[in-house]
Amino acid sequence: MKPLQPSSPHSMHDRDREREGALSEEMEHKQMKGHVLVLPYPSQGHINPLLQFAKRLASKGVKATLATTHYTLNSISAVHIAVEPISDGFDEGGFSQAGNVDFYLKSFRDHGSRTLAELIQKFSNSVTPVNCVVYDSFLPWALDVAKQHGIYGAAFFTNSATVCSIFAHIHHGLLTLPLTPETTPLLLPGLPPLNFPDLPSFLGFPDSYPAYLAMKLSQYSTLNQADWVFSNTFEELEGKEARGVSEIWPAKLIGPMVPSAYLDERIKGDRGYGSSLWKPLSEECIEWLETKPSNSVIYVSFGSMISLSEEQIAELAWGLKESNMYFLWVVRDSEQQKLPKWFLDSVQEKGKVVTWCNQLEMLAHRTVGCFVTHCGWNSTLEGLSLGVPMIGVPKWTDQLTDAKFVEEIWEIGVRAKEDEVGVVRKDELLRCLKEVMEGEKSKEIKRNANKWRDSAMKAINEGGSSDKCINEFVQHLMASYQNLNGL
Repeated sequence: MKPLQPSSPHSMHDRDREREGALSEEMEHKQMKGHVLVLPYPSQGHINPLLQFAKRLASKGVKATLATTHYTLNSISAVHIAVEPISDGFDEGGFSQAGNVDFYLKSFRDHGSRTLAELIQKFSNSVTPVNCVVYDSFLPWALDVAKQHGIYGAAFFTNSATVCSIFAHIHHGLLTLPLTPETTPLLLPGLPPLNFPDLPSFLGFPDSYPAYLAMKLSQYSTLNQADWVFSNTFEELEGKEARGVSEIWPAKLIGPMVPSAYLDERIKGDRGYGSSLWKPLSEECIEWLETKPSNSVIYVSFGSMISLSEEQIAELAWGLKESNMYFLWVVRDSEQQKLPKWFLDSVQEKGKVVTWCNQLEMLAHRTVGCFVTHCGWNSTLEGLSLGVPMIGVPKWTDQLTDAKFVEEIWEIGVRAKEDEVGVVRKDELLRCLKEVMEGEKSKEIKRNANKWRDSAMKAINEGGSSDKCINEFVQHLMASYQNLNGL
């Protein structure tokens, strides 16, 4: 018998590395506080807050994996967050490939349920099995998949608590559509009186967007089976509104889901969401802003979804030009052809128009003194969290309600009034700009904006109301995860 040959140095090192790797994996497994799959609806305004929640969980020791559609997969990259694909049935082009809301949602439910189940199954054979799915409330079928696998399901709502309250009442038959000017103001527990112009637009015209209304109401269809309900708002901002509807919408308020660098700075290097479906021109914008005086620039952006009429864009263009103030206006590629032909050449001294930029970086810049916004909930929260006074130009759905709160409840801006054909005219924009950027009222608005910025920071910082809610969730996950794995 040949004597045993000593191992080569290479094989010894290989085995050492294998042992270290296995030990490291085992240590990581023992320290893990759970594994959450986070599933957003695949649009920018939904991916951002859910991805930010995943980062918050990861910062507290939870393994967080974002499950997103093939079409959006390559647009997402965040430190400490794994990204895995699932299918909506339109892997090459997403929603635009489907071309129809009903068709897309049915396809996403069918293909998404199957591929989400496959993903959960894939992890069940690893050292980090999934023990909770945090799903966008637009995708209630994800809760069915979670329950079929015997794991927790948590709904995440991306609207304000006020808007969620309205739709919860409609879903439960406590409010009948259509709402009319004669049946308002709407009086619901915890909410201020809401007049007809303050309500989500299609509640007065439910037949105008039937698929969208159905999707909004479906968020509540299986909510009684969810283990948690999360809302991207915070106690001081909307605690009263949330408590008023807690019996049918028992939400934990965990917001604002804004990157940590702009709030508590507890997540290292967290300066952006980590997702962008468009190519931003942030460096170019910052260079331009750096040449302007403090609080002198109007930042104008209507988000990733809104398409303005040519008439509305022309009125905004005239208003910005006649204000003689500096402005940075985000006009998406698809909207650029609507700009008046004279505009770009005539405002080179005062204005800059770009196709997309990192909104948080712009709002945080010392030169930005006002945010002209459509009042989508993410944009509203970002403006509020960074203490930037706002001019609301809401166009449809929940934006109208958000704009009411910006002006009348939180008093951090003004709402531009539309004329009889639904257009904000240049004179109205000029009135709003003067009110927010000049005079005594502007000082009061700025004071309120700073107050709410401080409240947002406090809520998400250590020991704050939102931080406590997130910690309670993590503790529950950790206990169940250790039981699941016999640790």
